[in-house]
Amino acid sequence: MNASSGLSGWREPILAQFTPEIAAVARLTVVADPDRLLAEQGIVDGIRQRGFEIVPFEDHVAFRYAYERRFRQHWDAGETTNLVVLLRASTADVSSLPFDLLDQARRDCRLLTFSLAELFPTLAPHVVDELDRSDLDSLFAAQHLHQPGCLGENATRDFVLRHVFEVDPALIKSAADLLRMLLRRHYRGRVFPSSLDDRLIHLLQATGQWRDWPLDQLVRSRVSFFEFLQERWPIYLQRVIASERGLRETPEPYDLRYGGPSDLPFDHDDVRVYVDNLFTEGMLAPTTTVAKAAVRGTWMAAGVDGAGAADNLDRLDKLVALLERDLPDRQAVHTQWLQTAYRWAEIVALRWAAPSALGETQSQRVDRLHEGIEQTFADWLDVHYASLHSLAYLPRPVMVHQVPHFLAHGLGADGGGGRRALVVIDGLAIDQWIVARQSLSARRWSAEDGAVFAWVPTLTAVSRQSIFAGDPPFFFATSIGTTQKEPRQWSRFWEDRGLRRNEVAYVCQKSQEHDDDFLARARAGVATGKCRVAGIVVGTVDQMLHGTVTGTDGLHASVLHWAQRGSLWNLVDMLVDAGFEVYLTADHGNIEGEGIGKPNVGLCADERGERAHVFRDDGTRMDVASLYPGCVPWPTTGLPDDYLALIAPQRRAFIAEGKRTVAHGGISLEEVVVPFVRIVERA
Repeated sequence: MNASSGLSGWREPILAQFTPEIAAVARLTVVADPDRLLAEQGIVDGIRQRGFEIVPFEDHVAFRYAYERRFRQHWDAGETTNLVVLLRASTADVSSLPFDLLDQARRDCRLLTFSLAELFPTLAPHVVDELDRSDLDSLFAAQHLHQPGCLGENATRDFVLRHVFEVDPALIKSAADLLRMLLRRHYRGRVFPSSLDDRLIHLLQATGQWRDWPLDQLVRSRVSFFEFLQERWPIYLQRVIASERGLRETPEPYDLRYGGPSDLPFDHDDVRVYVDNLFTEGMLAPTTTVAKAAVRGTWMAAGVDGAGAADNLDRLDKLVALLERDLPDRQAVHTQWLQTAYRWAEIVALRWAAPSALGETQSQRVDRLHEGIEQTFADWLDVHYASLHSLAYLPRPVMVHQVPHFLAHGLGADGGGGRRALVVIDGLAIDQWIVARQSLSARRWSAEDGAVFAWVPTLTAVSRQSIFAGDPPFFFATSIGTTQKEPRQWSRFWEDRGLRRNEVAYVCQKSQEHDDDFLARARAGVATGKCRVAGIVVGTVDQMLHGTVTGTDGLHASVLHWAQRGSLWNLVDMLVDAGFEVYLTADHGNIEGEGIGKPNVGLCADERGERAHVFRDDGTRMDVASLYPGCVPWPTTGLPDDYLALIAPQRRAFIAEGKRTVAHGGISLEEVVVPFVRIVERA
């Protein structure tokens, strides 16, 4: 394969092998893809749009099951389907594939391989391989434009830093330059490969200028960088106010956790441009150390807490304006929707913190934005949802079933990699996570926010079970209506990766079980020193959700009270104390909806949720859909062929007309995008 020239993009030579003409004559293609090129959104979307379906070959039994059910049966019936078997290995390792598939691919000349070395022949392949595949566009364009010639590893890292991440250490000469670089990186939430961080830190330290700055923490950790800014913001404000009043500054014995200068140039143009958004989007918290009156009417006001509803409403207006301007469209990459989910969740949290404070005009503006978000997100899902489960789970998981694969990365069967715990908070939407994390300030650890996509329909037995199975729901068709097999699925996943059964723990909170009793059971479940992986299900929020009669604002109040009591944080403390690296996620979120009527389906529906009904017969499903305009007959992507979901319309529910409920099962942004949070110990 020869890399195409010009700005046609690195995808072109790959997609050229998957044309509609080829799809018409070749039903099977085997691809050796050691560099995970076919796990990038543009490639996956392009291959699917050309009539091919990708199935990775990772487990013999699981693959054979999918192959026989999804393809072999259709081929034997004379139907046309086009399968791409994806092997994350070189062509030398294709012998692990079933002989019948390999033989057919060879006979049809459809045994393909793609590699980074062919696409980027002058750059060090080891360095390029560390990049997120979404960064290859910038790298390919830079390679064409600058023609760098053959570069070694460090020269390639410098080239990538400069042209992909727009970081040139040689141009960082002042504190404002350094802060601007760090702000651009961490505000966007970009993930740098560790070797690039090593190189950047080395080049900065080599100048001798930044020896007092904790570069290792500020460069590598988003949480640490924002905490570094947070504890220095009051110092800056006090200096400015003292200067404006003509007062002589007296040094105070500031108790700073992070080293480095105590006074930062927040007012520099390159830094100040970020400050308002950092406070607006909740990355920094307004301080109470100075009076609001001292900064009212200035650019600094966003960073000072006025302890009143007016501040929240002003912040809400700014967030709404941000989303109105930057709402992703149908062609957006999935990471844009993950960021949007957090921005919208901040709006939801603010709106219901004091709902009576919103005026009619402001409330209508938020409602219009909500309608636009849900429609645009539904349109985006229609185009891209089927590709999500095929995307790479590194550097971050994309869907909930990829979370255990992400946790397994670097966790050796020989005891290397430490201990890892996954806390699944059943039913927790991102807006409720934002409410809950308000009570974290006194803890010795912080939460590094992220997000993943749930499975649709967003039901517990579908999406939560996929987390503990580490598979799309298609692979547990026989148990898709229950979560009882989760302990066995969780153990099987880790045993397949070399761990012993006594090294794996699963603890699920029982219905109506008191948090203290559950914490004691969880502690006992991981107490043995042999436990290396723990999966823990917290059911309190889901129980609140199904008992909510006062809407989203009532649910938020319950979640805040629960978080302030500290039971969740005590669970995390226990896991951190036991030496676990801790992650929090959810199986699905929730949304408030208004009733459109309850379908009279009797035994015809396998599951009758408030936001989704599931049928075994498509005729029955479509009959019901015809009675409720706006319902969405959901495709069986990743689901068993006879698991046919009917999704309620936007912000509606299958309950009595006019009634309201908080429920899940549908395709709203609040239900589909859920938190994926890493616990980070503070300095």
